[in-house]
Amino acid sequence: MADSPKKYGHWIAGAWHQPEQGHYQITDPATEEAVGHASEGHAAEVWIAAKAARSALREWSRTDPDERAAVLERVAALVTDRAGGLVPLVRAESGATTWVAQSTQVLAAAACFRLAARSARESGPVARAPQPVAAGPLAADGLIGAAAVRRPLGVVGCITSHNFPLAHLTGMVAPALAMGNTVVAKPAPQDPLGFLELGPLLKEAGVPDGVFNVVTGSGPITNEALVAHYDIDMISFFGAAAVGKRIAKSASDQLKRTSMELGGKGVAIVLEDADERALESAVLAASLNFSLHTGQVGPAPARMLVHRSLYGKVVDALVSHARSVPVGSSADHPVGVGPLISEAQRDRVEASVEEARQQGARVAAGDVRPSIKPGFWAAATVLADVTEDMTVAREGIAGPVVVVIPFDEVDEAVRIAGGAPAALHDYVFGDAAHAWQVAAKLRSGSVGVNAVMLHPETQVLRGGGPFEARAYSDFRPVVWAA
Repeated sequence: MADSPKKYGHWIAGAWHQPEQGHYQITDPATEEAVGHASEGHAAEVWIAAKAARSALREWSRTDPDERAAVLERVAALVTDRAGGLVPLVRAESGATTWVAQSTQVLAAAACFRLAARSARESGPVARAPQPVAAGPLAADGLIGAAAVRRPLGVVGCITSHNFPLAHLTGMVAPALAMGNTVVAKPAPQDPLGFLELGPLLKEAGVPDGVFNVVTGSGPITNEALVAHYDIDMISFFGAAAVGKRIAKSASDQLKRTSMELGGKGVAIVLEDADERALESAVLAASLNFSLHTGQVGPAPARMLVHRSLYGKVVDALVSHARSVPVGSSADHPVGVGPLISEAQRDRVEASVEEARQQGARVAAGDVRPSIKPGFWAAATVLADVTEDMTVAREGIAGPVVVVIPFDEVDEAVRIAGGAPAALHDYVFGDAAHAWQVAAKLRSGSVGVNAVMLHPETQVLRGGGPFEARAYSDFRPVVWAA
């Protein structure tokens, strides 16, 4: 007889805390079978976790940075060592392919802890150059120096979306712990189990009880309680802009600091002077919407803005990719179109495609839903002949859909790119010097020039460093190139 799916408690103060309101099921998007059960949280349990984090703050915040770094390095080693058990769980609950679950989830989480350990050791005082001032009673020598000293903020509440439950949350949690903060984390309701498994690993690595806490829940109650609680000093959030607005509004009532990484609709601009190599890279970047977590990923550019002279060539190449990428069980293919996270998300994606068709777009590929059952499958889709006034040109689709828009002049492409909320990553493909000039005009967190692979340090550089908690500044471009 197969083992029954595991029922998880909240992870509070270094131990499993059983919920008062029972559990809810976590479903494998590929099979529609139960992966496990997460605790149905309520406000009182969030308060217990917040109190535990507050109680642990004094000791952890005063720990020597080298000691914190050593603990985080042990966490990274344990996550890597236990990847064999974590990867199948993350794959099953998120619908990711095995390759995505391993490389961009579990091993990425380990990398976050290693980077945070390095940051802990580099968090000492930063000397400022002495500055001449008017001599007088307040500065007898007419010269004054200073040093900037980083200090923990306190208790950080971390909330994230479903698409990369391990990588995104550890990207918030690890830097916060490195600086001496304590944490209450709230994973997305759809796939929290892999992150819950980190609780015992952090304890084994030497993280004191109460420093790292995790609460779960299927509805908004846990998020709302976490944002509102007076023991939470900061909220770090990754997810939809509409949710971020509500969090920011609630946090402002207590003048609580927030860090927001919100969804945008990134672009890949293909310039008229793009050579064959640049064109291949551009098509590869856009096709990540098919092969990298089924388009449920921030770095993949969901919009392609292509110079009209190259438009037909690029559309044909994308259609070829869309029709050739494997679709099926995430256990069967290292990369490919896997299931969407839920039936509701699949319905939203298909509704967006149909709306685009009604507004005049051409469905060049992906006109029919895959016949695979069970599971929440959607077709790799290319929407051509899109104009900037269509909804899909402005609003994101978290699914395997690429929107292709022609342009005639570079300024037109820059204007269209700016017509949607600013994205995490944009891309420009063409003559390198020309592409760099265009990149400087884009309102994006970072811009790739003839490059698809993200530079490993861009996540840190874009936010100015991970010393307080994961914090991104608005429209502070980082440009990397092949």
